[in-house]
Amino acid sequence: MSKHGMNTIDIDKNSDDVIKRIYDFKNIAVVGMSPNEGKPSNYVPKYLIEKGYNVIPVNPIYGEILGKKSYPKVSDIPHQVDILDIFRKSEDVLPVVQDAILKNGIKVIWMQLGIYNMEAKEIAEEKGLSVIYNRCILKEHQRLF
Repeated sequence: MSKHGMNTIDIDKNSDDVIKRIYDFKNIAVVGMSPNEGKPSNYVPKYLIEKGYNVIPVNPIYGEILGKKSYPKVSDIPHQVDILDIFRKSEDVLPVVQDAILKNGIKVIWMQLGIYNMEAKEIAEEKGLSVIYNRCILKEHQRLF
């Protein structure tokens, strides 16, 4: 098993009912969101916006993505965030989650397809957050709705 704890295609143990309820939350911060069309970190948040979600870009390189103000880090976002959707390499997730914990009100940490960090998962769960990993928030939405 790797340092980040994923050796096979391992996904979280949340039931479809639990995942479905997560989509009731409307404010989604997307870490690593990209302005480049064709990249999952661009078309996935675009899909969420089209479905009525309030997407908040988190990317220190850009001031605005898809017409929305982008923030350097999660703790810089001045308004409510319910779900943190992470598009970063597994080894880069821990500092993102550590920063996110500083912001009150986040309920769900969602690590996109291929992304898993056990230490980040454990820290988030200790703080009472739900953790989804190695799943695409777009594909799960399409599958369940």
